Amino acid sequence: MTEVLFPENIGEAVSLLADHEDARPISGGATLVAMRNAGLVEVSHLVSLDRIAGLSGIEVLDDGHIRIGALTKHAETAACAALTGSLEVLRMAAGKIANRVVRNMGTIGGSVANADPAADYLPALACCDAVLTIVGPDGARDVDILDYVTDWYETALEEGEIITAFTLPAPEPVASSYRKIARVTGDFATASCAMSLDADGRGIRAAIGACGPGPLRDHAAEAALRGHLGDPAAVSAFAKQLAEMADPVEDVRGSSEYRLSLIPRLITSVLDDLMKETV
Repeated sequence: MTEVLFPENIGEAVSLLADHEDARPISGGATLVAMRNAGLVEVSHLVSLDRIAGLSGIEVLDDGHIRIGALTKHAETAACAALTGSLEVLRMAAGKIANRVVRNMGTIGGSVANADPAADYLPALACCDAVLTIVGPDGARDVDILDYVTDWYETALEEGEIITAFTLPAPEPVASSYRKIARVTGDFATASCAMSLDADGRGIRAAIGACGPGPLRDHAAEAALRGHLGDPAAVSAFAKQLAEMADPVEDVRGSSEYRLSLIPRLITSVLDDLMKETV
């Protein structure tokens, strides 16, 4: 029988994870419990993070950056008025997760720790230039979201480490959007796109989800597109570059060819909508 442990602080939680083989941290449990019940993971001990102060909530820092605690529920992120402008894309992604029950139970840290390529947060966080704070036996460290996913369902998290927070740059007063194509409302994405305009409206930040082990973003391609958002050929070349980065799987949600075909459609449609918002 799996034993549940209740540490009072993050140091104690890290120690418990180190002391017990196959121990896993848990808060909302929306992902972990389902995976355990399906026999996809073996869990000897569950280390509950619910009693640890400072791991939940959304805070605007003195420099304008926004800190989201790892135990912040999806519903709270989806309703956060501070996530505006260039960061609204993250609020929109949180609002498209599963259903109301899951959004009221699941946490951003738990979702990102699982690193399902088809989940909603990863491309939105990539579009926002998010930085993860991770705490483990050797202390705290920061990891850029684009360096976090290392392979399919593999991440930069080391043994005994816990995601504690996400830091986002101060929001810019520009349009942003998140869109996913899914079989039914609330399902994982077949393909998704997170995008925001640059501060001057001449460029974009864009990330594609569910078409590789992690979110697809190309800073060089974004730089080449800058100043050419109204040029269909330039937009097509940008979408082609992201498609060349893709490594889509073939599963019940769609074939690899279908996923590749969705990338230019998503890029074009989301960009068109953002440009209309600026008129």
